[in-house]
Amino acid sequence: MYNEKIYLTPQDILNKEFKKDTMGYRPQEVDKYLDMVIRDYTEFINIIKRIQLENSQLKSDKEKLIVENMKMKNIIESANSGTSQSGVSANYNNVDLLKRISNLEKAVYGKDE
Repeated sequence: MYNEKIYLTPQDILNKEFKKDTMGYRPQEVDKYLDMVIRDYTEFINIIKRIQLENSQLKSDKEKLIVENMKMKNIIESANSGTSQSGVSANYNNVDLLKRISNLEKAVYGKDE
């Protein structure tokens, strides 16, 4: 995702050779600075990987909760549409179903009471 926008890797920076000139930069200062850049790049890459993993896990959790929410709504609709004599209504009462739906919506949409 982000890798297309990053031109240099930490290894590219480490292997970069500068031309030496009589009036050029001091190699020790350049090396020290590049070491700092390499550390930052490595940390950026690690942060991006962690965020991408967390993002994919959250998307998966969201999809599961949406499906669960839809199932609960279907159970409520079928219980309210005249199937209240069936086994579904015996196992779930409306208050319990509404509480479960409320909890699922909080989890999916991040709403707090």
